[in-house]
Amino acid sequence: MKKLLMGLALGLACMGVSAQEAVAEGAAAEKANWPVWLSFNTSDDMDIVGFRFTFPYGSCESVTGLDIGFYGVTRYMEGFQINLLRNEAVDRLAGFQVGIYNTAGSAEMFGAQIGLFNECGSISGLQAGVINVANAVYGFQVGLVNRAETLYGFQVGLVNVIRDSELPFFPVLNIGLDEYSKY
Repeated sequence: MKKLLMGLALGLACMGVSAQEAVAEGAAAEKANWPVWLSFNTSDDMDIVGFRFTFPYGSCESVTGLDIGFYGVTRYMEGFQINLLRNEAVDRLAGFQVGIYNTAGSAEMFGAQIGLFNECGSISGLQAGVINVANAVYGFQVGLVNRAETLYGFQVGLVNVIRDSELPFFPVLNIGLDEYSKY
């Protein structure tokens, strides 16, 4: 059984490496043709569909599927981004980020961030971590420290800050209401 699994892993790794070599040699490919992409560097013009393994670092245009490794950066992410040290989606994220530091920068995010430190531009979904930071939250923030510029949902934690609220700070539970609930 160990030999079968080892052979399968080696075969998948070889497919990703040969796909990366084809792009490095100047082949005109904008999408990875292999279901597995083994990333050791930056491939800014590459769109990955399937699996991307980043050891130790990888950057690309977009990932649709699963991104696993240590440090993964992509402009557009649709799926699961599970990198130990850092997950970064620059412009758009639809899915989940799980790691120590998760960022969607100024991006629009639909899904969840789970880690020690989470940040994003706007999120429709959940942030769960020690520190959660977002400009606009449509959903939940759960952690020790939660900060949002605007919030349409709930914050649960020791320090909860909604900067654009009549009650900008409240410990344990803070509730943000939408603009139409005032009327």
